[in-house]
Amino acid sequence: MIYSNPADEAIDNAAVAAFAASYGPQAEELFPVAIVIAAYNEEGAIGPVIEALPAKVCGLPTVTIVVTDGCKDATAPEARAVGALVCEVPVNRGQGAALRLGYRLAREGGATYIVTTDADGQYNPAEIETVLAPVVSGEADFVTGSRRLGSQETNDAVRSAGVRFFAFTLSLLTGQRISDTTFGLRAMRAQVTGAVSLQQQQYQSSELLIGVITHGYKVAEVPATIHRRRVGESKKGQNPLYHLHIPGVNNLFYGIRFARVIYGTWWRERQRAGSSVRTESPASSSTAVAPTGVSSAGISASTNPSSGVPDAADAAAAAEPRSGKST
Repeated sequence: MIYSNPADEAIDNAAVAAFAASYGPQAEELFPVAIVIAAYNEEGAIGPVIEALPAKVCGLPTVTIVVTDGCKDATAPEARAVGALVCEVPVNRGQGAALRLGYRLAREGGATYIVTTDADGQYNPAEIETVLAPVVSGEADFVTGSRRLGSQETNDAVRSAGVRFFAFTLSLLTGQRISDTTFGLRAMRAQVTGAVSLQQQQYQSSELLIGVITHGYKVAEVPATIHRRRVGESKKGQNPLYHLHIPGVNNLFYGIRFARVIYGTWWRERQRAGSSVRTESPASSSTAVAPTGVSSAGISASTNPSSGVPDAADAAAAAEPRSGKST
């Protein structure tokens, strides 16, 4: 993994060392499926979420890794009490940074597949199998759920319009049809997370999605459900004015930041891909275009050609408020 910020690398290295010291061989011999959850002050919500997670998915045993992102409450002991492996980070950096660390723990611990879900109970644990199955079968390298293909309990018209707008924008930029860019229930091969550049402290869902598409991985969507949050309150889109919770203003700030991440990531990946093509020798260059289509399992999938590895000189992402979430 390439870090663009030395401070982030130091924080992650210390957290990885502490995690290894806490769990010993267990941290190095994880089950094939690692369910990674980023949590920020989710006391009262995180326990029921973990208890509802399946012990096996697609016939494979699971392990739950919770990365607590500078929590000031009892999120960590609550998660630990119900069987999760907990990695505590003392500073609040954002969901993107916490997930990136969770991916690293899963990858270095030997997990074959990674599933992500949120700590607030908005995703249906029964749908984890639906999301992971195309990855296990080899139909896709990365699968995301989609509320637009499935269903949602929320009725925020502004947010729904934003989901449609950003899906259209990302589809236009990448050339792959995507209906939901912010869904938090996702599954992927573990090594995929080590191949793409992840710099965003926040709003990482779109950065990861654009990264896997532009690196040529097979990406798919499946119908899924997003429920209303029943415990606590959403931390998404809090505005910088002392974290005031004003729904209309929060949606505006969220939209501006999310747009910046999408366009910034797309431009960065375009530059990376262009640099890779320019430095590739004529003798070794080749281009393969895979067809786009719908599989017999009902998933929408396609492959975009690209190559190369993350550029260590990629510009660091702009600082973001640290308490938001991606959906």
